[in-house]
Amino acid sequence: MATHQPPPSPASKNLQEDNELTQKSGMNPKDTFVSVALSKQVYGPFWDHVLSYWKESLEKPQKGIFFLKYEEMKEQPTIHLKQLAEFLGCSFSPEEEAKGIVNDIINLCSFNNLSNLEVNKKESKNVNNLGVNEKGSTLQFSIENASFFRRGKVGDWKNYLTAQMAEKCDRITEERFHSVGLIF
Repeated sequence: MATHQPPPSPASKNLQEDNELTQKSGMNPKDTFVSVALSKQVYGPFWDHVLSYWKESLEKPQKGIFFLKYEEMKEQPTIHLKQLAEFLGCSFSPEEEAKGIVNDIINLCSFNNLSNLEVNKKESKNVNNLGVNEKGSTLQFSIENASFFRRGKVGDWKNYLTAQMAEKCDRITEERFHSVGLIF
């Protein structure tokens, strides 16, 4: 499962016991800031969201959550796809690699390809359950699938943030993430 939602809390399902695997990509906070400012942020505070996945990935390195940075994935997609496949327990065989399966998957999962799929066009909706209220009614919200796609460009924040804004974001990032070893 790849998700924008926070990981399950200890009170909910235990990923490790249920053998469920989650892949989480973290993006440079400045690029995330621009994406959030230009769209909707419905999954809670960015810092807490990323930290929850980062901590889970450290606590369950073999099972649970596979955390990777968007910038690193864009820079070396082959290496990261192979790591993800290994994490999922389905490493590529030498025959699959020789046939170009790795490159085929990279192309199918590219930002350009995914953002142009009909299901990810503006009119498509992604309905999410938030839980149940005190009256027993299911709380839901809906978000356009297209809102998960902006430009897919590493460093695009430079086109939107001033040097002062970028420095402030870097300071906050350092304050929030440095103590747990998460560096962007």
